[in-house]
Parts: sequence; C-alpha cells; structure tokens
Amino acid sequence: MPEATARTRSKTRKPARNMYTPLPATVEKVIDESPTIKTIAMIPDEEFSFKTGEFIELTIPGIGEAPFTPSSSPLETKRMEVTVMKTGYVTDYIHRLKKGDRVGIRGPFGRGYPLEDMYGKEILILGGGCGFAPIRSLLYNLMAEKDQFRKVTLCYGSKTPEECIYKPFINELRSVEKFEVLRSVDKPDETWEESVGVVTVLLDEIRVDIPNAVAVVCGPPIMMKFGTFKLLEMGFPENKIFLSMEKNMSCGLGKCGHCTMGKYFVCKDGPVFTYDEIKDQPDIWS
Repeated sequence: MPEATARTRSKTRKPARNMYTPLPATVEKVIDESPTIKTIAMIPDEEFSFKTGEFIELTIPGIGEAPFTPSSSPLETKRMEVTVMKTGYVTDYIHRLKKGDRVGIRGPFGRGYPLEDMYGKEILILGGGCGFAPIRSLLYNLMAEKDQFRKVTLCYGSKTPEECIYKPFINELRSVEKFEVLRSVDKPDETWEESVGVVTVLLDEIRVDIPNAVAVVCGPPIMMKFGTFKLLEMGFPENKIFLSMEKNMSCGLGKCGHCTMGKYFVCKDGPVFTYDEIKDQPDIWS
C-alpha cells in the first residue's frame, strides 16, 4: 500500500505528545550564519520527529516562545536545528543562547510539504533570506530520496553576500547529482561572482519542464508575492505552487486566532498551502 502523504497524518505515527507541554532540550551549539541570523542546534530529552514543512514552538523558560520551522533533516530524530533571525523580544533571547542552555520544544504542528505528490517531477525551489530555513529541511529530505525526483533546482537570494546563509551546505548541495543551485544578491561586493538582483532574476536563467514540475516558494512576503506571480507567468499551474506561509502564529493549535488568513488558521491548516487554496483569501502577502 502507498504511504500516507505528507498532507495527511500517517496512521502508524506514534501517539501525539501533549501539545501544551514543551519537551525539554539542551542546546548543543550555536552557529553564526550571518550578522542577524543564528542556527540553534538542540538535543531533545526524547527523540522528536517531524515532517518537512511542519513547525515547532521553541520555548525559552521564563521568557516566552516563538514558532520556527526546523532547518534540519526530518530524518534525524535525536537532534534538531532551528535557524532564527533576530527580530524582537523572544528572538533576542534566542540569540543569547549558548551551549548547555535548556529550552523547550512544542509540536510538531501544521501541514508540511506533500513529498509523495512531487515524486517523478522536477522541483523548482525559490527562497529568500531566512526563508532558506524550511527549504534546507526540505532539501535534506529530497537529497535522501533523490532517486524519486527528476531534478531539483534551488534559486536563493539575499541582500548581500554576507547574509547568504548555510554556505557549507550550499557547497555540499552543489556536489549532489540532480541538484542545481543558483544564488543572487541585491548588493554585491568585490568577491561576489554569481548573479545580482532580486531572486526572481534567477528564474530567467533556468530551464524547467513545467508540465512535469512543481514549485516551492518560501521567504519574505514581498519576495513570495512577486515570486509567485513570476511562476504563474512562466506557466506553473496554481495548484503546483507550494507556499510556506508565515503569519503571527502563537498557540500552534488554532485556538488563539492570531494567524487567521481568511477561512484558514495558518498554524493548523498550513503553513504549507498551494496558491490555488489561498489566492482568494484576504491579505495573504501581509
């Protein structure tokens, strides 16, 4: 029998843990990705599994919690990484974490990427800024199952070369058969040898068999908006464009209502949607 898709819960999955109680974890190390972005590697007290595209709530005891999509491989259950841009109160404290600190993990929550729906196809991934975090988790999954896909093309953009995250991972990815990586920056320096401009300029440099392809988009809202419009111009069907939406998620359970997007709760019904699912909902890019 075929496995359950990523958009439905597997019947063989372990019973869900108490979603209100954080699972304690210990910070293994902190990686500086850029001046404003850090990756926190954690060892949970118990094995923890998630599907690529699902998210967790990272709890800082006595401070608060915030939602993040893990940036590590979903195939790794004894260790997890989240990549965090410093943008406010909780993320400021997350950036202060050091090896040995104790944190909490709630989840996993939401609906991730439907990998089985992508089997046999080309996959075009468009990412920007810290939106590379959930994309990296997806890429780890695709690398592990590369025989299931025809080709994977990553187009990634950032403001400056210094803000291009996961540099060692990019080098690793470029050595993997079937994978192609293109990068662009808004403001190059004298060392930059790749494309210049907003990330959508990279879409003019690639060849994609659109009738046999799907697209994945994740990044800042403005980038996702114009990236989606460009993909539609290229001929991608609305139901073949997968968007990782990030709203003001708080509880993770669809109870608080902070992340409503029209008729949807992003935390419960997403965060991964196809464009045709949400295109008529209000303020999807805000």
